[in-house]
Amino acid sequence: MSIWRNAVDPAFEQEHCRGTMIEHLGIRFTAYGDDWLEGTMPVNERTIQPFGLLHGGASVVLAETLGSHAANLCLDRSRYSAVGQEINANHLRAVRSGTVTGRASPIHLGLRSQVWSIEIRDERGRLTCISRLTMSVVDAPAGGVLGRQAK
Repeated sequence: MSIWRNAVDPAFEQEHCRGTMIEHLGIRFTAYGDDWLEGTMPVNERTIQPFGLLHGGASVVLAETLGSHAANLCLDRSRYSAVGQEINANHLRAVRSGTVTGRASPIHLGLRSQVWSIEIRDERGRLTCISRLTMSVVDAPAGGVLGRQAK
């Protein structure tokens, strides 16, 4: 059974990210299932740290992007928004090149909070980072989700 209250459309989610850090880092929404959302991020000059490794902060941006978008897809976006409250990440394996893929899956979907697990893997499918994101569900501001047009 699907958890989504909104149509999941990776192209719409991508368009919603124009002009943001998400676009700048090259994060792409790529796939979804009944209870997960997936996206990719390149490991390149925009996402590495000075030692040539994927920057832990970039992994956290990918995790929060996937979890946040997934959380909002579970809500009536005309009435509610999910906003980040806390995130943690354990960086388990270095990545030097290629693409990483993150998958967000819910742990808890409550009326006023949500908790998401995001696993990030390298091109060989090895776990590189695991993150937990807590979202607060708040009343939507006037004009839709965070002032952007909601679908």
